[in-house]
Amino acid sequence: MIPFPPKAAVRPRPAAGVVLLRGGKESSEVLLGRRSARLRFMPGYYVFPGGGLEPTDHRLSGFVEPPPEDFGSKIDDGTRELMAALRRAALREVWEETGLLIGRISQEARPRVEPQEGVWQEYRKFRLQPAFSSLQYIARAITPATSPIRFHSRFFLCQLDDLTLAGKLLGDGELEDLRWRRLDALEHLPMADVTRAVLAQALRRQRDPHCAPCLFFYRRGALRRA
Repeated sequence: MIPFPPKAAVRPRPAAGVVLLRGGKESSEVLLGRRSARLRFMPGYYVFPGGGLEPTDHRLSGFVEPPPEDFGSKIDDGTRELMAALRRAALREVWEETGLLIGRISQEARPRVEPQEGVWQEYRKFRLQPAFSSLQYIARAITPATSPIRFHSRFFLCQLDDLTLAGKLLGDGELEDLRWRRLDALEHLPMADVTRAVLAQALRRQRDPHCAPCLFFYRRGALRRA
């Protein structure tokens, strides 16, 4: 019998996730939702809002530049545009999955939010400038090679205390039991180890603004940090 060749690993899809924190250090809350049991990827797990990069996130060229502290001064144009697209994806996914807009109130009668479609039309409607600059890049994580669905996710921390939230906490139904949860009441929730690791990294960044982004990956079935 001729053995079948080993199945090639699925190429990870770029994605963005957002750790939304509100409240003081003694009473901080994070926004989490449970992925539907019908979904193929991580069904039943509690996660941050987020999702895969879409073609429109790339096409909106010039519609947000990443802060220079993401990678220091040595950053090429391709990386700069990727991080810009991921920030667009991050705020788009937050709106789609939670129904919330995150920004700063504009003093202009017609805020300069381009282009005028989808989520960005909603920002314009609420007279908000999208809070791109408040998305702090804190970590990236790569789904194990054995998974049939894989993501190369960049995670952003967004602290909401000086920002405006608009909309209603509902979303598109992909995340169930969506609500704010105290950080000291998460032990019983079914969460992937990488989700807990990213949350811990977000809290490190909250304590130390100079904390560098890190990489989480799996080796021999165990989560590693680099």
